[in-house]
Amino acid sequence: MAPRNNAPFTEEPEETDEDVCRQVLRILALIGDKWSILVIGQLGDRTLRFGELHRAVTGISQRMLTLTLRQLERDGLVTRTVHASVPPRVEYTLTGLGTTLLDAVAALGAWATTHREEINANRRRYDDAHPTGSGR
Repeated sequence: MAPRNNAPFTEEPEETDEDVCRQVLRILALIGDKWSILVIGQLGDRTLRFGELHRAVTGISQRMLTLTLRQLERDGLVTRTVHASVPPRVEYTLTGLGTTLLDAVAALGAWATTHREEINANRRRYDDAHPTGSGR
C-alpha cells in the first residue's frame, strides 16, 4: 500500500564494497593491535581481575590496558563486571563474540613462534645491508 502523502519510500542506501572495506579495516585496526591480541589471548579460558591481567600482559602500562579493555568492551568482545566490595573488584571476561577470535589469535601466535628465527635472521641481513635508515 502506498503512503497517503504519495511520498516515495525511502530506503537506506546500499553499502558499497568500499564502505565494507573501510569498516573491516577499522575493525582490524582496533582488534589487531598487539595489546588487544595479548589481552584476548590471556582472557581466552578464564576471567581475570585488572591487576592479574596487567601482570599477565608483559610490557603494557596501566593506562594502555585501561584503554584497550575499554575499546574491547565497546566492541562487545569483553565484559567488565564490577563486584560490590571494598575496594570494588572488577573482572574481565571474553564475550561469546570475543571467544570467536581465539582461534585467529592462537594461529597468529603459532605463526610468529614458528617463523620468529627466520624473521629475525631476515631483519639482521636487511640491517647489515642498509646500515642507515634501517629498522634498528
